[in-house]
Amino acid sequence: MPTVTVIGAGTIGLSWITLFSAHGLTVRVNSRRPDAERIVREALELFGPTITSGARDPDELAARIEFEPDLERAVAGVNIVSENAPDDLALKQELFATVGKAAPAGALLLSSTSKLLPADMGERMTDAKRLVVGHPFNPPHIVPLVEVLGTDAAAIAEAVAFFESVGRVPVVLHKALPAFAANRLQSALLRECVHLVVEGVVTVAELDAIVTHSIGLRWSTIGPFHAFHLGGGEGGLRKWLAHLGTGLEQGWRGLGQPRMTPATIATLVEQTEHAYGTGNYAELARARDDKHLAVLAALASLEHGGQSDARS
Repeated sequence: MPTVTVIGAGTIGLSWITLFSAHGLTVRVNSRRPDAERIVREALELFGPTITSGARDPDELAARIEFEPDLERAVAGVNIVSENAPDDLALKQELFATVGKAAPAGALLLSSTSKLLPADMGERMTDAKRLVVGHPFNPPHIVPLVEVLGTDAAAIAEAVAFFESVGRVPVVLHKALPAFAANRLQSALLRECVHLVVEGVVTVAELDAIVTHSIGLRWSTIGPFHAFHLGGGEGGLRKWLAHLGTGLEQGWRGLGQPRMTPATIATLVEQTEHAYGTGNYAELARARDDKHLAVLAALASLEHGGQSDARS
């Protein structure tokens, strides 16, 4: 089994650590945090029961994890590097310049960046072709999507094969675009969510209820184009666009353009904290993960005719 170095012990890094370990990989953790071992252990206890392929004992996961605070030693001799540092271009360039020299020549270098392009991050590397974006959706040990973006076909194929081996659903982007696809979709929806709340149309809690009981439910099973194709009836998307397509641009022009002023931020934070509380991250995260798993389990059961373990 390959050895994977995970750089960073933040939210995404901790989720990757748990997932990789659960799939039998040796995981070498590189973090500047002096309490990294404690933080990783707490993450294993929180995330271990919610691995999509089945709950894992935190002790079993911890047995495959080692710690190396020195970056060059951390990437020496490994097969794969998973970088999860903050999205600061200068920081990433410095980091990958070091990793590119210290890691084996054939190592696959992955970045979980949510917006930066591989060519930019690898600007100071002598061989930037092996640097591939593997952008997950949080939490990556549950949510299957990984957006893949690179400059070399062989490295992209290797990244796709790796993510599939740990149970993810990689989608290769055909064009380099900042923030990629999923985050751009999320941002577009969030903009209108903020507009509706600050205009007093609905509260934060009511907005969340609208999404989860309508488009959220729909999109958990089929995507937007699939949904509108069905919305057109027997004529499909062709019929739907013929009737409604001409009014789409006018509707888009009417969408909100909220400004993130201190007052806007205060409104959003106050309503969100009132609806969901503060200081109970682990409880809220576990409830979220259980719901995600329930949806994935139901879909898997349908795909397998209700006969197999939906978490496999």
